[in-house]
Order: sequence, then C-alpha cells, then structure tokens
Amino acid sequence: MRFKWLLVLLITSLSTYAQSGFDASLRQLNERIAEKDQYDQEKNTRINKLQNALELPENASAAKKYELYTRLYEEYKSFNYDKAFFYAQRMQEYGRKLKDPVKIAKGKITMGFILLSSGMFKETFDSLNTVNVRILPDSIKKEYYFLNARTYYDLADFDKDKYYTPVYISKASLYIDSALSLSNPSAYEYQYYLGLKDLKMGKNDQAEKRLMKLLNSHTISNHQMAVTTSTLSDIYIQNNNIDEAIRLLFTAAEADIKSSTKEAAAMLNLAQLLHKKGDIKNAFVFINEAMRDATYYGARQRKLQVSAILMVIAGEKVNSVEEQRRILFIYAALLTLLAAMVILFAFIISRQLKKLRKADKIIVQTNTSLQETINKLNEAEKIKEEYIGYYFNLISEYIAKLDQFKRAVNNKIVTRKFDDMQMLVNNINLKKERDELFLNFDKAFLTLFPNFVEAFNALFAAEHQTKPAADQLLNTDLRIFALIRLGIHDTEKIASILEYSINTIYNYKARIKGRSLVANDDFEAAILAIKAV
Repeated sequence: MRFKWLLVLLITSLSTYAQSGFDASLRQLNERIAEKDQYDQEKNTRINKLQNALELPENASAAKKYELYTRLYEEYKSFNYDKAFFYAQRMQEYGRKLKDPVKIAKGKITMGFILLSSGMFKETFDSLNTVNVRILPDSIKKEYYFLNARTYYDLADFDKDKYYTPVYISKASLYIDSALSLSNPSAYEYQYYLGLKDLKMGKNDQAEKRLMKLLNSHTISNHQMAVTTSTLSDIYIQNNNIDEAIRLLFTAAEADIKSSTKEAAAMLNLAQLLHKKGDIKNAFVFINEAMRDATYYGARQRKLQVSAILMVIAGEKVNSVEEQRRILFIYAALLTLLAAMVILFAFIISRQLKKLRKADKIIVQTNTSLQETINKLNEAEKIKEEYIGYYFNLISEYIAKLDQFKRAVNNKIVTRKFDDMQMLVNNINLKKERDELFLNFDKAFLTLFPNFVEAFNALFAAEHQTKPAADQLLNTDLRIFALIRLGIHDTEKIASILEYSINTIYNYKARIKGRSLVANDDFEAAILAIKAV
C-alpha cells in the first residue's frame, strides 16, 4: 500500500513538473513572438545596408554586383519569397554577363532552393536539371546534392504514397551519400544529414542519438537549431511522444523567430500538435502566427498549406465558444424555469389557502350542531394542515434546489473564469453596468481615435469647445458624434444606445452644430474626416 501511494505521488509530481515546463516554454515563446518585429527590424537593417551598397557607379564590375546579389539572396531566402526569387534571377543574369558557368549554376541552385521552399517541386527539378554538375567546385556540388536530397525527401513527405515514397527516399539517400562524400565529417551539415538519412530510412533510435549529439556537442546558429529540433520532433511524433515533440517545437519556433525565418514549418507543426491535444486556444494563436509568417514570406503554396489547417482550428475554436455559450444558456434557462416553477407553486398554494379559509368561514358561520358537519369541518382542517405542510415542504425543496443550482452555476462560472457573470447573477447594478459600458466604449473609441477630442474642438471657437469632466473620457456631446464617426447616423439608434429620447438627440445635434465654425450641412462630414490612428 505504501509503494502504491509513493507511485501515485511520483506520477503526480512528474505531471506537475511537465505542466510547469510546458507553461514556461509557452510563456517564453509568447515573449519571443512579442519581440518578433525587433528581430525582423535587425534583418531589415542588414538588408538596407546591402541594398544601399547596390547603388554602384555605372562602371562598377559585374562581379561586385553578383557578390551583392548573392548576399541579398542569402538574407531573403528564408525571409521573403519574391525578393529571394528576384535576386536568384539576378545571380543568373550576372553570371551570364560574366560568362561564368559556375556562377550561372550557383544561381540555378539558389533558385531551386526558393522554389522548393514554396512547395513547387516540378519547378525545383526543372531548375536543378539544367545544372551542369561536372563543372562545379566541390563546395557548390555538395550544395547541389544536398538540395536534391531535400527535394526528394520533401516530395516523399508530400505524397505519402506506398509506391512512390520509397522510390523518392531511395533517390534522396543517393544524393545524401554524394554530398556527404564531399563534406567535412566534423561539420554540422555532415552530422545533420546523416541523422536525417537515418530518420528517413526508419532508423529512429540511431537518428535521435545522432541529432541529440549534434545539439549537445556543436555550437550552432539559430537557424540550425530550428532545423535540428524540428527534425528531432518528427522522431518523437512517430514514437507517439507528443509532449517531447511539442517541447522541441517550442525551441524550433523560438529559434525561427530569432533568425527571422518566415518559411519554416515549426510554428505550423506546433499548432497542429496542440490542436491534437485539445489545446484549441494556444493552437489558434500559433496557427495565426504561422499564417502571418506565410503571408509575409509570400509563397502562395505555403499560405494554402497553412490556410487548410487554420480553417480547421478556427472552426473548432468557434465551436468551443458556441458550446460554452450554449451551456450557459441552458443553465440560465433552467434557473429561469426553476424560478417560474417556484412562483407557480406559490400561486397555487395561495389559491388553495384562500379556498380553505373561505370554506372554514362558511363552516363557522353555519354553526351546525350536526356531528357530520363537525366531522367534515375537522376533516377540512386536517386537509388544510396537510396541504399547507405539503406545499411549504415543496417550496422549501425548490428553494433548496434553487440555492444548490445557483451555487453549482457559480462554481461552474468560477471554473470557467467568468467572474463578471457571477456578479450578474448575485447583484445586477444597471447603472454601474451602463456607466462601465460607456467607459469601455470611450476607451475603445479613443484607442482608435486618440485625437478625436482635439479634432472635434478644432471645429469650434475657444468659448464653445467641449471639455469632458475630470472623471470622464467623453461626455454626451462627444459620444453622439463619436457614434456618428463610427458610421451610426440613425438618430433613433443613437438615442437607443445613449438612452435618450430622439428629440433630445436632435436638440443636442442642433445645439452643437449651431455653435460650430463649420456650416451645419458640412459638420458631420468634418466629423467623418477625423482620422483614426
């Protein structure tokens, strides 16, 4: 028995530790997402320096331009599809101007990488098949072989066909072997591609050991970290260790953000795994980030891939919200029904008591000496007592049920963190709610139109300008025209929102327009011209 309790305690501790690790990784990734623009700005700064360097004199050498185009391509290749495609074309163009077949081939290989990153397999092969491999130096030849291997591996993953997938994996392995023969065994790329080959050949344990050793024994860049941990996550997914795969994808997604990599799939895969575990809230956040990256990168195929998953997760998020609303509606309906039943039984009891009192009065007034009448009176009194006890017991039961149901609803609301709904059940304060509604409207409106009050007052002479009270953001004058600025022109609707009569709203508008420096007919147009942030 003691061992059993120790085992339970150990499992509980491990579960708590795993959850705390997940929460820490989740918080850290969200912090990196908040800093994403900062990392992108650093990359754009490097790009701007290179683009400024392109402003060369007319007699500048083609070789210098080729070098700058190559560096710009390297910055853009995982950042912006259109720009990378453009500079890959320029590399080929200036390779031809230099009449250098190696530089032309290098441009075709870079073009192949961009096409593959966007999911265009046919076009990738078209570009790579035009490369004359024999003329290439070992460094570029190695790059050519690695790119062919990755293309066949990606095509195998895309097809997932029992016949073609093994063929593609076999071809990829041949290219991997050719590239490895030209690589330094101590280099990152050598170890990574060996691990990738093991993974694709089904040697998961060997691949895991090799990639883990790579992470622990090499100093690698953010982009290499993202690639390695993403590949490792595939191993854990195949082994059905989803929690470890998610942990690795947190690391990969964070590394992608730090390296401003937009074409990566780590964020997408993370959203899919969280969705699989039922964490719709975080899955929805990350799939939107993946779509933001795909849109920024600009490759149509990438956006289509993310969109398909985004629609599934978004649909389930909507269904989840609707289900919560439906449950709350059912609880509210049951509470209302229970209250109605209590009122109904109270009404029935009241009517029965009135009838019994009337019968008692009649019996007393007859004052008959007959035993039968006395017996009937006693019987009526007995019925009266029993009915009163029965109905009061029934009321007590329903009141107890109502109280129990109310506490259950409150507990449910607390569990779902809908604290304001508990306040609504226990203490409805319409004035406070209305004031809070107006305050929230004012805050939201001034977030969109922070200069609204100044722009509004600019339409009046100084003595007619509107100044809200110290505890207000907007007053009624400003609120009327804030609604008009939002596109609500119907006076009846404005009156309904602000809880004034239609005539009062007409009077407000007429008074305000009459004081304006602008003609009455042009005043609302001037309000609509106030710009948002």
